[in-house]
Amino acid sequence: MVHPFSLPAVNYYGKGALMNLGSELKKNAVKKVFLISDKGLKSSGILDQVHEQLDKTEVIEYVNVEREPSVENVEDALREFKNSGCDAVIGVGGGSPLDVAKGVSVMANNEGSLLDYVGVQLIPNPGVFNILIPTTAGTGAEITQNAIFTDKSAKMKKGIVSRYLIPNVAIVDSNLTISVPAAITAATGMDALTHAIESYTAPKANVQTEMYAIKSIELIGQYLRTAVSYGKDESAREAMALASVFAGISLANAGVGAVHAMAYPLGGRYGVNHGIANATLLPYVMEFNVLGNIQKFKNVAIALGESTEGKTDREVAFLAVKAVKRLSQDVGIPQTLTELGVDKGSVDAMAEGAMQAARLIDNNPRQIGLEDIKSIFNKMFEV
Repeated sequence: MVHPFSLPAVNYYGKGALMNLGSELKKNAVKKVFLISDKGLKSSGILDQVHEQLDKTEVIEYVNVEREPSVENVEDALREFKNSGCDAVIGVGGGSPLDVAKGVSVMANNEGSLLDYVGVQLIPNPGVFNILIPTTAGTGAEITQNAIFTDKSAKMKKGIVSRYLIPNVAIVDSNLTISVPAAITAATGMDALTHAIESYTAPKANVQTEMYAIKSIELIGQYLRTAVSYGKDESAREAMALASVFAGISLANAGVGAVHAMAYPLGGRYGVNHGIANATLLPYVMEFNVLGNIQKFKNVAIALGESTEGKTDREVAFLAVKAVKRLSQDVGIPQTLTELGVDKGSVDAMAEGAMQAARLIDNNPRQIGLEDIKSIFNKMFEV
């Protein structure tokens, strides 16, 4: 079987990687950039670090990115971009600003609505030149060909997959993550773990994606607790940044499964942060999925430090669920839907919404149907 493998054309990873921003703009003859971020990063001073690398390049800022960006949010940013005279887009932040930057880049060169391109490889034209700079370690948005936006009318998050959403340049500088608060570090770190585990166990996984995914799982198991508990630890921050990149590479090429499908209605209906939704769902969905590929889940358990001594492969595989749940609890992730403010009466509607993400449901390591999803959601109300 042939497995296509995609990455940004240029990638910089490691402490101080931001110093390459100016040379990339010069190399591509960029005169005026549209910088997309959010108000929190503006007030934190991180955008000042980006400006220091822009030298004489003219900059127009857009910092009105929503916490969970909607289609309307992209449309608002796109209007400002088209009126700005800018010839490039730079996204700085977590997954939300990076996804909005992706949306603006492609919609600047394509007709219609963003919703016209929900699905896989439907965008006909490449976007304007763009550079993505993550300030959290988790979403992998700077690597992937995916973007997720809230469709407010449908109360659902919807995904777009296109090779034109892969940025021209990705700059991953772990120094930019040092000041990220513990709660965000936890949510984004568990989001990366979700990407790694789902893509590692996905039917579309291959030898390349498995290599990146299993290393990501190892790094997260070793370093997430430290990054959350003592964010000034540069080694932990650098390891988590690399883990996020590796998980992003894997998900970009192998895809994800039912955790993400079930997270969409949680975000669209209740506004639950995407990373939190994934993190809360992950051990419950894993428990359902283990029997779909015992060997893979055994490897996940080993990567997370579980012992195989005196245990069957099946027993070790289920230890992966316990290891993830223990890590989730240690970093303060909500454990039930009740904690997320979800009404039990909405289970049927959420399950039906999850089933609409057929691409993700089909990429789950165990066949999963509507009643299975309802059962998992219902179990998540138990304390």
